[in-house]
Amino acid sequence: MSRGYRTSWTIPEEHRADPAYVEAGAAIALGQAVYDRRTALGIDQASFAERTGLSVEDIDRLEGGGTVPTLPLLRMLARAGLGPIDGAKADG
Repeated sequence: MSRGYRTSWTIPEEHRADPAYVEAGAAIALGQAVYDRRTALGIDQASFAERTGLSVEDIDRLEGGGTVPTLPLLRMLARAGLGPIDGAKADG
């Protein structure tokens, strides 16, 4: 009999230092922060895409954690009126 899905994972310490792991964590954190800020401002994805010059698919990928944070991307988000994003750290 199945006991359901596993809801907690233990990450070995050696994996936490891996640059790919750190990069993925930053992408996920940025995506969640952008989603939280955008929805708090009451902006839908289509309007936000128009503001940034990105496609709705790009915004969806960003919010889903599929985009690695870069300084140009953070500047673009700021220019689009998103302002400071909680959880987005410059040091990764």
